[in-house]
Amino acid sequence: MRFDFAHAHAVLTLPSHASILTGRYPFQHGIRENSGYRLATGTDTLATRLKHAGYATAAFVAAFPVHSRFGLNAGFDVYDDRFGETRAPTEFVMPERPAGEVVPLARKWIADHPSARWFVWVHLFDPHAPYQPPPPFDREYPTRPYDGEVAATDAALAPLLDEVRGLNRATIVVATGDHGEGLGDHGEQSHGIFAYEATLRVPLIVAELGGTQSSQSSQRNSLPGEVSTVSVRHIDIAPTILDAVGETVPSDLPGRSLLPAAERRAGSASRTSYFEAMAGMLNRGWAPLTGVIADRDKYIDLPIVERYDLASDAAEATNLAGRSAERDRTLAAALRAFNASLPGERRREEPEAAARLKALGYVAGDAPMKTRFTEADDPKRLVDLDAAIHEGVAAFGAGRLDDAARIYREVIAKRPDMTIAYRHLAFVEWERGDVNGAIDVLRQATAAGAGHASVVTQLGTYLAETGRGADAVKLLEPLAADPAADPDTLNALGIAYARAGRIAEARRTFDRVLNVTPDSAIPLENLGVLALGRGDLADARRYFEHAIQMDPRSSRAHADLGVVALKSGDHRTAVEAWTEAVRLDPTNYDALYNLGTTLARDGRTDAARPYLEQFVRTAPAAFYAKDIREITALLQSGR
Repeated sequence: MRFDFAHAHAVLTLPSHASILTGRYPFQHGIRENSGYRLATGTDTLATRLKHAGYATAAFVAAFPVHSRFGLNAGFDVYDDRFGETRAPTEFVMPERPAGEVVPLARKWIADHPSARWFVWVHLFDPHAPYQPPPPFDREYPTRPYDGEVAATDAALAPLLDEVRGLNRATIVVATGDHGEGLGDHGEQSHGIFAYEATLRVPLIVAELGGTQSSQSSQRNSLPGEVSTVSVRHIDIAPTILDAVGETVPSDLPGRSLLPAAERRAGSASRTSYFEAMAGMLNRGWAPLTGVIADRDKYIDLPIVERYDLASDAAEATNLAGRSAERDRTLAAALRAFNASLPGERRREEPEAAARLKALGYVAGDAPMKTRFTEADDPKRLVDLDAAIHEGVAAFGAGRLDDAARIYREVIAKRPDMTIAYRHLAFVEWERGDVNGAIDVLRQATAAGAGHASVVTQLGTYLAETGRGADAVKLLEPLAADPAADPDTLNALGIAYARAGRIAEARRTFDRVLNVTPDSAIPLENLGVLALGRGDLADARRYFEHAIQMDPRSSRAHADLGVVALKSGDHRTAVEAWTEAVRLDPTNYDALYNLGTTLARDGRTDAARPYLEQFVRTAPAAFYAKDIREITALLQSGR
């Protein structure tokens, strides 16, 4: 069954997947954006429900927005998110791995469980910006790279579906998207700002493959291959799966199973769908976007209200708001009926909810939450600034750091409350060696009321890295006092403690991160560095090897393992470790330096020269000026 009028409830990866797995709206499960939120402990998901029913459960995910740190791993026996995570907080690099790497992991796991009842989530991320399809799809879609990424993902899935078809028992397969891409629609280049059909409408296919087609669900609800035009939602997926495998569908889930014929054919009971887009509010200080779809009417609640008849205007070109006051009132009432709280807003029926929301990270740092938005805050009036943010990212990726910095300064001048512009600008300044400039940008953000927790964490990180550990500790400790503090904040605090010489507190903080994200390599790497500092090479090796087990792509863990080997007198192993570290990340300048100088000291001048030349050519002088001078002299001497 293909449902051609299916919709998400959010236009970002993490909140959308939370709705798919929990069967609940974003304001119910609590995840409103891609960062700063974590699914509350004890929340029931498809994985927890099916595990309780005796199913083996596994997830194989492709990108940072669904990292285990955000809580979606609950109920999964295996949650494989080894895509690399070390640079995620920069926002310029989204750690991910292609479908061609993810699908084989799922296939192997399924093959290793031939007799088990299982539930597997395969998450693929390829069709996201930047659009860079792999060969041969880059050649087949030279002018449509997004389509090329979709085709590459489709091809990667084919072997998995073929194998499922060949199993001797029936398997329920659900294929959907978390959101769409704007690709210029209404001025939006990517996704997350608007909730027009380009990003809100998603594919949804429910099929039964393999076996003899004689399962209980087949006998009750034959799926001969149809297209349904009824309005369906992500929250309908969980009830459908539970119904398909004969499990009780909890009565408090807001969605409905799509298996009964009456639910998927014309004339079925109406399903009103709630949707939202909160990134503009949380990252940019813009107005929050909420809305409903009722039949083919769509209502978007913003300072400039929008209403569309999707039956006659699929492109949402004609705003009907104001043309029928009665219809406007009806749809506005339907939206109010959801009683959906904004992030950080107290629900009327739950006086204690504000404290709970704050504990879950809904209130961002010390930045004041706006209580009133005007037409000047409407995303439609500000979409050119979103385009500028993407232009800045492109400039940075192309190495045009001056252009990127100029773009972000222009954005800040037009909209001083845009947190994301400050964060990007600070990162650009840091990358081009203006350390004090980067710190000043983040302090400017705080002064301008854009001091989101992510800004404070970034500022604390920079202060710690520049030897101002005590200042960083003072800044970060209040955020870390929150029981649900973000792992990035805790890692930054741990580093600050270490730089300030408070080693015991640093270790406790990294242990706390490890308790929250046990599959993360970063706290293991940091604990390994502490072990190195106290001369415990065995403990350090154990931490770094464990980090590599969690994240084989971790350049830092490989590099630090090289340091352990060198201190143990094993130059060969050290060189191998640093070579791998540089292969994984050519910008790991410490590994590059160690590799080149160790090869040179061992008399392997020819092998050392390419690495030493690369170091001189690429290492930022602001951080490595003394080392660059040393290596330059070494190269000139011919030794």
